[in-house]
Amino acid sequence: MNVSVENLGPCKKLLRVEVEAPAVDAALEEITLDFQKQVRLPGFRPGKAPRHLVVKAYAPQIDEEAKRKLVAEGYRKAISDQKLRVVGQPDIEEIQFSKGRPFQFAVTLETAPDFELPEYKGLPVKREMAVVTEEDIERALNVLREQRAVYMDVAREVKEGDFVVVNYAGTCEGKPITDTASTARGLTEKKDFWLHVAKDSFIPGFTEQLVGAKAGEKRTVNVDFPAEFAARELSGKKGVYEVEVVQVKEKALPELDDAFAKSYGAEDMARLRAGVRTDLQNELNYKIKRNVRDQLVRELLKQVNCELPESIVLSETRNVVYDIVRENQQRGVSKETIEQQKDQIFSVANNSAKDRIKAAFVLGRVAEQEGIKADQKEVTQRILMLAQQYQIKPEQMIKQLRERNGFAEIEEQIISAKVLDFLELNAKVEEVLPTAKA
Repeated sequence: MNVSVENLGPCKKLLRVEVEAPAVDAALEEITLDFQKQVRLPGFRPGKAPRHLVVKAYAPQIDEEAKRKLVAEGYRKAISDQKLRVVGQPDIEEIQFSKGRPFQFAVTLETAPDFELPEYKGLPVKREMAVVTEEDIERALNVLREQRAVYMDVAREVKEGDFVVVNYAGTCEGKPITDTASTARGLTEKKDFWLHVAKDSFIPGFTEQLVGAKAGEKRTVNVDFPAEFAARELSGKKGVYEVEVVQVKEKALPELDDAFAKSYGAEDMARLRAGVRTDLQNELNYKIKRNVRDQLVRELLKQVNCELPESIVLSETRNVVYDIVRENQQRGVSKETIEQQKDQIFSVANNSAKDRIKAAFVLGRVAEQEGIKADQKEVTQRILMLAQQYQIKPEQMIKQLRERNGFAEIEEQIISAKVLDFLELNAKVEEVLPTAKA
């Protein structure tokens, strides 16, 4: 078998393979015999039809099966002999095939980047010596108090810090706001809408103009839409709102006592505080560990300069774009705004995708060097965890993974985590004081 390799670009190659005529004839003979054993022809018992009749009836199928066999075997041997690390799906093109002649085919494929693996032991990192403080616990308890807040109707004028329930209708330049911003229906009219009377709540300057009003009172509220307003069509324009105050509400927080602790399943406040401390410390430890690992990856990537497979970068870029767009939509960013920022979104996604892919290749090479692998027990545990997370049966999770070839992805995640454990264990760690909290 003759093989030649041509570079087409970064991580892209053209593989030309020629299989000698004797091997072609041998493959055709083998496939013909298989057909002769299996096919049924009129007038003959299974497996007893003459060879020439089988060939006459099934020549195209025999040729196709022989080509498939020769391509599979030739391709595997070619990439093994040439020591190519193939990624993605190869594109195979048949050039010439007939009995008694060499079989030629070409394969366009992408390969893993070629780079010198830097020294990965003793990477310098800084780890914060952070512990949970009493102030942290108090902040967390106040968050829990906020979750148990009650809002009581009060028969008095609106004060700063109150909550109000209002009906409103807004205009811009004398027309309904939707005439200016078609997607801003929520800014045009609402019934029984809750507002927190605080600076810059809702539209800047809106709620301050409700101070002093009572339930049942109507007021005209004038606003200036900020230059960087979410609905871009309204940016820098003026709005006028006719507002009816339906209810005035005062927020009341529960006392930090044993009854409060019991509402969260703790026996008393001491145990609730202990539980909060443990949860905060676990969260803090996770953040510290993640920060250390981010440093390790950044330090490794700084020392590796290589090209990346274009198709994988493009595929990962699409995934990141999807994540960014979904996150923006969940935050309420309009489709129009997302469309206006599509070039910026793609640029950010592309850079992120390149870093992710480069990191995957580098960590993969470290795993090879150190013999780090994912065993079946670890894969099974991850599958069970995913099944529990998505609240489906393990058998269903396995089926979904098999359909999208997800087992390789799980193995890669396990191996990457184990490589990061190894790098952290062998890192040159400097303990530092925590950075000041904002």
